Amino acid sequence: MINLLRLSENRFVPTDKIERHCLINVISPEKDELDWLSTELCIPQDFLTDPLDIDERARIEVENGVLLIVLRIPKYDETNSEIPFTTMPAGIILTRDDTIVTISSSDAMDMLDMFSTRTKGSISGKRSSVVLQIFLKTALLYLKYLKEIYRRTSDIEIELQKALKNEELIRLLNLEKSLVFFTTSLKSNELMMERLLRTELLKLTADDKDRLEDVLIDNRQAIEMANIYSNILSGMMDAFASIISNNLNAVMKILTLITIILMIPTLISSIYGMNIETPFQRSPYAFLIFSGGSFVLLFVSILIFKRNRWF
Repeated sequence: MINLLRLSENRFVPTDKIERHCLINVISPEKDELDWLSTELCIPQDFLTDPLDIDERARIEVENGVLLIVLRIPKYDETNSEIPFTTMPAGIILTRDDTIVTISSSDAMDMLDMFSTRTKGSISGKRSSVVLQIFLKTALLYLKYLKEIYRRTSDIEIELQKALKNEELIRLLNLEKSLVFFTTSLKSNELMMERLLRTELLKLTADDKDRLEDVLIDNRQAIEMANIYSNILSGMMDAFASIISNNLNAVMKILTLITIILMIPTLISSIYGMNIETPFQRSPYAFLIFSGGSFVLLFVSILIFKRNRWF
């Protein structure tokens, strides 16, 4: 799918034709759409196909005056119960006629909320301004999802304190996988943006460089948060694995003590249920004697367990 947009009053609005400084948002394109874009805008075919590879790393490439920027952006998939937070590549292509093409397998620009809301004073007609705004939105989205991961970790921590099974630990492991994806993608984004800052590929002004440095600060903050949360998760998983084991041992101990206590009257009943001569078997008080003796032995056993702190 191809959407044509133009900048109007500091926000992008739909248009029906390609014009200078317009933005073309391409979402999961078909082959004929890729061929049309390549022919119409003189874009190398691999610039259009590389960002559709889910494993594509963040990088910069220039060919025949066309600049490709591949950015890794965070993605939340609520239908994926195993790993809801992942990352995906999004391509930003700057053509020779100042047209901007964004291409991704999902609607990356919608995820970044680039079109639905107005951001005052941040988007101008310059290509660098649009690119820097995409970078900023990406860093802020990483920070938002990292806070959500931390919130989920806190919720799981409460459930883990009384857990006997591994479901909560598996949920923590999946969150840790998300943090690994985030950390790897954030570091590759940082290297890509640092290269843009050092080179003149994007023709940044002094103000643009200041904005890019601010984006880099947010990106580094996200890296630090991801590393901290990952370390916390690793420590929590080790600690709660021991807690689950201890909880299970406590349950098994109680069940074993109950079994031992119930074994005493069972043993007495088994002995006096044999078809042989036993003491008091003809006494009219035999049942009371055996029952009383069983309760006495039960009481003594409980006292022994209490004294040894086995309860």
